[in-house]
Amino acid sequence: MKKVIIIGGSGAGMIAASVADRLDDVELLGFINDFKEPGDTIGDFKKIPVIGKTPDIQRYLKEKDVYFFVAFEGIRDPYKSYQAMKDLPIPRERYINLIDKTAILPEGYVELGTGILAAPFVQVSPDTSISDNVILLGNCFVGHNSFISEFSHITTNSVVGAFTHIGKGVTVGMNSTVMGRLQIGDFSLIGAGSVVTKDVPENVIVAGNPAKILRERGELNYLKRGERNVRY
Repeated sequence: MKKVIIIGGSGAGMIAASVADRLDDVELLGFINDFKEPGDTIGDFKKIPVIGKTPDIQRYLKEKDVYFFVAFEGIRDPYKSYQAMKDLPIPRERYINLIDKTAILPEGYVELGTGILAAPFVQVSPDTSISDNVILLGNCFVGHNSFISEFSHITTNSVVGAFTHIGKGVTVGMNSTVMGRLQIGDFSLIGAGSVVTKDVPENVIVAGNPAKILRERGELNYLKRGERNVRY
């Protein structure tokens, strides 16, 4: 039995918690969260305890049967979230994959990193590589011979075509389609419902059908313009 701690909060963190609860060989201990106090809970219905803050990771690393999952989403500032994840003092071998029982990642046919979440009804085709700390949300599909780089998020009902390379820190929005044989640059975001028909450069937001570049991505770009309250 592996004991699991989720680093993060609601949203992807609670999805990860619900998957962990469904696995027979996993015991969910709780959340590491720097914005809540130990003893608080996360979740509107099922209450998952907060068991520490980032400095407590070192204490839990001393227990050999404790593993971690990182639920940083990085929508507002993906590079900052990526760096925060990289700065965590967790050895690669202490991350755990949380693969829902209904997800299809055919053993021996795909290459998996560590710290991966595959929510219900995810499907990954053969000869595809999924890197470390990738989040695959419910009912998404990844085509064959594709590569999903670390810390990317393929969200609900989205499709990634065959022979496609998704860069690190990319978010593919829900109900969107990335056509095959494309390159999606690091830290870019594909808006919900988009159809991507050509390569996407780094650090941009694209949306529409066909998808077009709307603007650069990242909180700093907005701060430069004085648009401090913009959410995306």
